[in-house]
Amino acid sequence: MNIKEEFISTLSHEIRTPLTSIKGFLQTLISNWDLLDENKKKEFLKIALNQSNRLIDLVENVLSVAKIDSSEDSFVLLKVDFNKLIDNCIKVIKMNYKDYEFDFIKGKELFCYCDDYKTQQIILNILDNAAKYSINSKKIEIKTYSNKDYNVCSIKNYGSFIEDKDKEKIFDKFYRIDSYLKTTTQGSGLGLYIANNLAKKMRGRIELISDKKDSMVEFLVYLPAFDVEKSTKIIGE
Repeated sequence: MNIKEEFISTLSHEIRTPLTSIKGFLQTLISNWDLLDENKKKEFLKIALNQSNRLIDLVENVLSVAKIDSSEDSFVLLKVDFNKLIDNCIKVIKMNYKDYEFDFIKGKELFCYCDDYKTQQIILNILDNAAKYSINSKKIEIKTYSNKDYNVCSIKNYGSFIEDKDKEKIFDKFYRIDSYLKTTTQGSGLGLYIANNLAKKMRGRIELISDKKDSMVEFLVYLPAFDVEKSTKIIGE
């Protein structure tokens, strides 16, 4: 199977799954409305809503991939308050993981030279990934600090680890680690591909550290620190 066929096959599967779920629950509601109590109706509608959100996320990711692959995406580089941006991302992600603890240790006065919206995409993708793949742990540790010409955001979760053979492939398009989590956790395998490419296009990078002994996975997002000599500009590639 070539890359194009694999893309279409994977995308078709990922779209069909939430659509089938939405259709099934709505059909059940329509056919059995008078037989269902209010709690059951709310439960079914909530599932349909969650699957709709999943479908929206998938479409947005596919559009982002299309822009990245076609080199049509543009970036507006500005002075961005790194800690404030991450705070906002944590507030957003908490909406989906209300019972998780997000422990954020902030470095002092960290400003990046980056695209605000694209950087939010990176952080949200990695935060979602960290929460999604935590096993028997609902604590995500976030830390920011300065490292020479870069500001760094560390996002760490516990209860799982990534084998050496998967570390380089994990940023590939559609790649998902072959484990039981693959069948129990929803995902398209696009989030880390998008995050990694966006970071590179802003002259940054993402590093992965995983420790089997401590069952820990840590993503390190490096973005250029703001330099007063730099001016606002737009880059395309």
